[in-house]
Amino acid sequence: MAETAGPGPGGPILDPKVLDKVGRLELRARLLVEGFLAGLHRSPYKGVSVEFREHREYVPGDDPRFLDWKVFGKSDRFVIKEYEEETNLNCHLFLDTSESMGFASAGQTKFEYARTIAAALAYLCLRQRDGVGLSLYDEGIGKTLQATTGEGQVREVLRALEAASPSRKTATGRVLRETGERLRRRGIVVVISDLFDDPEEVLAGLRGLRQRGHEVLVFHTLDPAEVNFPYERMTLFEGLEMGPRLLVDPRALREAYLAEVKSYLDRIRAGCLSHRIDWVLASTDVPLDVALVTYLGKRARATRGRRTA
Repeated sequence: MAETAGPGPGGPILDPKVLDKVGRLELRARLLVEGFLAGLHRSPYKGVSVEFREHREYVPGDDPRFLDWKVFGKSDRFVIKEYEEETNLNCHLFLDTSESMGFASAGQTKFEYARTIAAALAYLCLRQRDGVGLSLYDEGIGKTLQATTGEGQVREVLRALEAASPSRKTATGRVLRETGERLRRRGIVVVISDLFDDPEEVLAGLRGLRQRGHEVLVFHTLDPAEVNFPYERMTLFEGLEMGPRLLVDPRALREAYLAEVKSYLDRIRAGCLSHRIDWVLASTDVPLDVALVTYLGKRARATRGRRTA
């Protein structure tokens, strides 16, 4: 049974329905990380002798080739043989807690949606015995948890996510540049944000992470109203990060607004693609279990295709 957090404004952070589906998939590293196929927990050096270290309990998703059938025959228990050559992946989650993440046209806010993504990925990685770290940021870095494994880490991540709330301005590009230099061990970096910052600054921060050998995933979290601009009547718009209050006729703005949003999204998407950064438009009107299972399933199929090629 998955551990769940207490309910917040948008319900439990870890929805058992989401975890039931996502937990059957592996968040596999697509690129070689520190010389290993990190997401597969195996040394890539064929023929290299490895030394047995210990047994651990089998969990769904483990490679059945490493089951110890002798132990099963004696004790009726499924255990996995671990070796010294095995390695763990480090996954560091960057979650945007700036004030704009508090927006919601209906239902849950972008922040509630984004922190649920963070919680589900943390749970999934720790279930795979991978290390998970977390950084909450706005104009600068706030609460930070260094990447580590262990059952206690998921509780620490959940406590940090529970305590967080959106406030202040954002500086995604600068934060990624500065904090990327502090991640000493290469791994997966997951950025969960609405990316409301200068696109060139954002892309420069993401490129810096890739240049340091990290695999980078971006969950670009937006409310559907921000993308589709469905407003018809005179509307008072207020900038959530100290912006002006404007009473306008949205019909006069729609065409220009939609063109600007399309240009912005195309720029971010193209910039990510050119540097082999996974970019996912995470719209808050898409059920989270559908969004995560679809994306992680695609990654798993891509990884299997590369292994059999």
